[in-house]
Amino acid sequence: MHTKAIDIGHLLDEGRWGSRQKLYVFLTALTIVFDGIDNQLLGVAVPAMMRDWNLTRGAFAPVLAAGMIGMMVGGAIAGLVGDRLGRRFALIGSVLVFGVLTGVAAIVDNLWVLATLRFLAGLGLGGAMPNAAALASEFVPKRQRPLAVTLTIVCVPLGATLAAFVSGYVMPVLGWRALFALGGILPVLVALMLIRFLPESPRFLARHPERWPALVQTLRSIGHQVPDGSTFIDLTERAVKASIGSLFTREFRRETIALWGAMFACMLAVYTAFNWVPSLLAADLGLAVASNGLAAFNLGGVAGAVCGGFIIARIGSRPTMLTMAAGAVVGALMLSATPISAATPAASLVLMLGFTGAMINAIQTTLYALAAHVYPTTIRATGVGTAVAFGRVGGVLSTFAGALALEAGGSQAFFSLMAAAMGVVVICLAMMRKHVPPL
Repeated sequence: MHTKAIDIGHLLDEGRWGSRQKLYVFLTALTIVFDGIDNQLLGVAVPAMMRDWNLTRGAFAPVLAAGMIGMMVGGAIAGLVGDRLGRRFALIGSVLVFGVLTGVAAIVDNLWVLATLRFLAGLGLGGAMPNAAALASEFVPKRQRPLAVTLTIVCVPLGATLAAFVSGYVMPVLGWRALFALGGILPVLVALMLIRFLPESPRFLARHPERWPALVQTLRSIGHQVPDGSTFIDLTERAVKASIGSLFTREFRRETIALWGAMFACMLAVYTAFNWVPSLLAADLGLAVASNGLAAFNLGGVAGAVCGGFIIARIGSRPTMLTMAAGAVVGALMLSATPISAATPAASLVLMLGFTGAMINAIQTTLYALAAHVYPTTIRATGVGTAVAFGRVGGVLSTFAGALALEAGGSQAFFSLMAAAMGVVVICLAMMRKHVPPL
């Protein structure tokens, strides 16, 4: 009989980041690659659908908004589900939901049916990310937590980049329907793989004594020699009831408000670009430049986020994220000062989109790592999920605000909107007290 309980927090936080843990983070990140792909599919398909259905760009705003509302609802619900029933359960369920419903969108011929499907798919798209962030953070030592979460969530712009590239090859040959079919089948296959190979979060399992035998097996798989019959405690994190109300106690209120504000403004900027940059560029510069511009925006985000994750691990999140947010403001203002017409040099425009995307997407990605740092295990998925859900309100507004800005002031107003949103992010990040400390 083992009388001394094992401190799961100390065991994980002070342990090594071995190859099996890296595999688990990779599998978690793989779900977010397809989340990013499926999230972006409608945006890249809109120009082709406009032609096929003889509709204006503005007619798709409600469809884009429906998807964002679904992600908002899904993030909040799945965060609570993840904290109460398990991150693995909520993550795999989310992937199956968005995979199946994205695939079904390949056969629709009605705008409102498409809107309904995008709302339902959005439940899964929104639910995957907070649970992926929580799961990735809880497999690794504390010193690697920001990097693990960043490498997971950076797969959103990576997936969006892949969507932009793949669409350039698939749509001209097979059309937009094949794009949705492909975006449905692949996530379902990934979900089936996760059922077989991805374990539950060890920190979540430690909170449930009836699941300690599974925890022992998971710990052994990552290199910890834990005997059968072990008992567990967590002395590194205080247990907090998994509820939205817990996010507004004195300990977390300021951080919650600042995170929600930063997520709102950053997603307003990100989804303004995701939803409208392709059609903005396609109007004057053609589909090829539109695809390359969006790919540069997202690929820049991948590079920026990865670099940001490494820098945060060394000098902390406050100086790193404030600098990146200020850089995003500068990049968006540069784009607003650039007239977009057939005479605009495509190379310089794509370069500016790459820089601005690097800054904006890096902030969005590292905000997940910051949220995972702020909240303890028992409310981590809830904290991340509700922050992201509130951020989706900004995404919903982007579907209308982007269209209004384009109609009112063209590209100048459009990119000025993005600059203003990132200015709000700077203010919110400066408000926060619980930033990731330097190494």
